[in-house]
Amino acid sequence: MLIIGAGGAGLRAAIEAASAGVRVGLVCKSLLGKAHTVMAEGGAAAAMGHVDDRDNWMVHFADTMRGGQYVNNARMAELHAKEAPARIHELESWGAVFDRTDDGRILQRNFGGHRYPRLAHVGDRTGLEMIRTLQDKTVHQGIDVHMEVTIINLLKDGDRVVGAFGYDRDRGRFRLFKCKAVVLATGGVGRAYSITSNSWEYTADGQALAYNAGAELQDMEFVQFHPTGMVWPPSVRGILVTEGVRGEGGVLRNKDGRRFMFDDIPDNYKPQTADNEEEGWRYTQGDKNARRPPELLTRDHVARCIMREVRAGRGSPHGGVFLDISWIKERLPKADAHIRKKLPSMYHQFKQLADIDITKEPMEVGPTTHYIMGGIRVDGDSQMTAVPGLFAAGECAAGLHGANRLGGNSLSDLLVFGRRAGEHAAKFAKEQAPGTVDPADVDRSAKSALAPFDRGADAEGPYKVQYDLQEMMQELVGIVRLEDEMQTAVVKLAELKARAEKVGAIGNREYNPGWHTALDLGNLMTISEAIARSAIARKESRGGHFREDYPDKDAAAAQFNIVIRKGSDGNMVLSHEPIPPLRADLAQIIEDQKS
Repeated sequence: MLIIGAGGAGLRAAIEAASAGVRVGLVCKSLLGKAHTVMAEGGAAAAMGHVDDRDNWMVHFADTMRGGQYVNNARMAELHAKEAPARIHELESWGAVFDRTDDGRILQRNFGGHRYPRLAHVGDRTGLEMIRTLQDKTVHQGIDVHMEVTIINLLKDGDRVVGAFGYDRDRGRFRLFKCKAVVLATGGVGRAYSITSNSWEYTADGQALAYNAGAELQDMEFVQFHPTGMVWPPSVRGILVTEGVRGEGGVLRNKDGRRFMFDDIPDNYKPQTADNEEEGWRYTQGDKNARRPPELLTRDHVARCIMREVRAGRGSPHGGVFLDISWIKERLPKADAHIRKKLPSMYHQFKQLADIDITKEPMEVGPTTHYIMGGIRVDGDSQMTAVPGLFAAGECAAGLHGANRLGGNSLSDLLVFGRRAGEHAAKFAKEQAPGTVDPADVDRSAKSALAPFDRGADAEGPYKVQYDLQEMMQELVGIVRLEDEMQTAVVKLAELKARAEKVGAIGNREYNPGWHTALDLGNLMTISEAIARSAIARKESRGGHFREDYPDKDAAAAQFNIVIRKGSDGNMVLSHEPIPPLRADLAQIIEDQKS
């Protein structure tokens, strides 16, 4: 079987499949160990109860459903909450070194939307430790790794996926993979936007591969804009500032020094949110009787509050707000050393990139495109798509997070559902006879990939098209949305798609990033259209989807997911798929946790 993507989900799937006795090929777009997972900083959410013994899987489940505003796949939320602790302990048994409590257990920190301290972490470098550990395990499993290879087409025998076609990025030589099952674990879509925390790899490859192969996409309107990305200098705009800063006591202030988050606490979070600064501080220091500060509300809400301050003229000099962790010197002795110990990456990031010492002065931050809750529609238990033999896990799959992802749920998502995808894909592969790859499909894929060279220097280059797409999506389908702007975006997308189909590449196939960008454009166009059309169809505001013309939630809209498939004519077909009723026991858990 073949796994496309070598971040947390792909590596965990590969380990599970190899353990089942299946021969595994692992394809990664960059070098092994360089996947975007390494940029995840805050931690992995798992209800182990090491810091607060009131935590358990039921509280985690309810938090995830509330954060996703109840359009989540409840089965996935249940499995995630139940299985995450075992996946963290498993990672520890493989060599992961987590921060520790005084009695030697895995330390857990506060994070937005989580009722109790829940994030297992390694300072603010948790993703790096996860990838290091999974990479070591993968290497010792004897898995075939194909580095710097990009897949551009999935190959089918009838309805079933039986292979993949791609190229190696250094020499430009084509690669043909024949397999009995494929797991997509390619991450997100952030490079469709101009301001993003995502790496260069996040060009919606997996989502577009699945869509073109006949799988369905779901919840594509739900894009998460992380509230705290760097805003200055321009060369670092969008780089992530971990939520861990706020979990350790960092506060958000406008230019007047006001902690504006206290001004807008949603009704459904008021019982669990501090209404004064003193109580908020006590919560960050482990007081079990205190409620969390409003800076630790869900990401969608915090991002909108920041934008409100900026639009009202109360923002920082460069179009953001101030995030201040240095103020804790008023409360803690040796605060400078404490900050450097808890947030080493953030300290060095701001010192080296912005010449700011976060132990002494505030940071300027603002929203950055960070994550997509939507993605490939999968079965909650097996992670299989509607296409036999095609599975998906991690950010490229939809369902777990609903309308908004809680911080820290992504890393445990990778472990829980990466394992499940690997397990079920291996089982599927064992049960199948080898399929047949049609040589004509291979020839068509190769011809299409080489077309930019045929157009050459006389054609428009790919970078301007990519730039125009990113600017348009940021402006018209960004954090605040309007019907007429999104309709304009759909029209512009058709124009951009026509331009993308005519771009040219110069030089030869070796080490040619212009050619690589030309091939990425098709994926970005497809997924940008899916985002825009889904956002137009959801005529309400929910989670990461905020419409200024429909600012309120619509109870009826909580009853369906928007699903997209490729029609027989090649156009996108949208449908409203009913969300199954919650099991009675899960509904009772949610009700019990509302107080």
